[in-house]
Amino acid sequence: MKNQSCCSGSREMMQNSTIKKAEQEKQDISQRSDIRFESKMVRIPGGSFLMGTEDGEGFKSDGEGPIRSVEVSSFYMDAHTVTNREFTQFVEETGYRTEAESFGWSFIFYKLLPENYEPTVQQLPGIPWWYAAEEVYWYQPEGQGSSIEDRMDHPVIHVSWNDAAAFCKWAGKRLPTEAEWEMAARGGLEQKKFPWGDELTPDGVHYCNIWQGAFPKENTLEDGFMSTAPAQSFPPNGYGLHNVAGNVWEWCSDWFAKNNHQRSAVNPTGPTEGKAKVMRGGSYLCHHSYCNRYRVAARSSNTMDSSAGNIGFRCVVSAND
Repeated sequence: MKNQSCCSGSREMMQNSTIKKAEQEKQDISQRSDIRFESKMVRIPGGSFLMGTEDGEGFKSDGEGPIRSVEVSSFYMDAHTVTNREFTQFVEETGYRTEAESFGWSFIFYKLLPENYEPTVQQLPGIPWWYAAEEVYWYQPEGQGSSIEDRMDHPVIHVSWNDAAAFCKWAGKRLPTEAEWEMAARGGLEQKKFPWGDELTPDGVHYCNIWQGAFPKENTLEDGFMSTAPAQSFPPNGYGLHNVAGNVWEWCSDWFAKNNHQRSAVNPTGPTEGKAKVMRGGSYLCHHSYCNRYRVAARSSNTMDSSAGNIGFRCVVSAND
C-alpha cells in the first residue's frame, strides 16, 4: 500500500480527456521589464548537482533513481508558491477563468468538505478520501460558503497545469523544469532527504506542513495545519525558498516519465510529449506510512487539466549567465 499515491485526484480517472502538448518559452530576467512580483524571486546559482535518490524509502517505480549528475544553468525562482493574493490580481486584470470553474468541480479531501454539502459530490474510484465536488474553486476552496478572504497569503489551489501556465505567461515567467525544481529545493545540500537535512523534525521542530497521525482518518495537527499553511511558513531552505516540502504539490514544466535518467544531463527538460505533467514537493496530505513524497527527490504527476485542493505552483525566470 505504501507505494500507492494519495497525491491528488485526476480528471482522467473521472472522465476521458485529450492531453495536448504545450510548450513553455524561456525568458531572461535581465531582458524583461514586465516581470511581476520580481521582488520575491531569489537567484539559484547554476552548476551540477546529484539528482534523484536510491534511498530505500524512495519509490523506484516512480523513477526517483538512479542518482545522476545533472547540470543546470542559473535561474531565478519565486521564494514561495503563488498566493491567493497574486492569483486574484491575475484574474482581476485578465478575467481568466480556471479549468475547475469551466468543468464546474474540483477534487477536495473528504475531511475538508462542509457537512451536508448541497452540491453534488462523488468519491474518486479507488481513493475514497478524494471527492470530486461541484462548486469547489480557487476562490472558494471548500465549496459553497468558503472563502479565501482570510487566506490571501496561502498558496492558490484548485489550479491546473494549464492555469499555472496562463499565470506564468501573464507574470512574464515560466514553470520550472523538474531538474531546476529539485536543484533549488535541495538548497545547496547534497543528497539529503529533505531540504534541511535527513531528519524530519530536528530537535522536535517542524519544517514542513504534512499529515501527522493515522492517514487518512486522524490528523493530530502537530505542525499546526489541517490544510494549507501560509506560503511563507516554516524556515526557508539554503536558497531562501519556503515550503518546497509539503503544503502543496508544485507543477513543473516537464512531461512525466520514469526513465528521466536516460535523458540529457545538461538542462534536461524531460520528454517531448506525454500524458501527464510532473508535480514536486508533496503536500499537507503526505504521510510517512503511506505517501512520503515530501522527500526532495520524490515525484508525482497529473494530467494538465486536473486540479485539487493540494496542488499549487511557483514560477521561475532564466538568468543571463
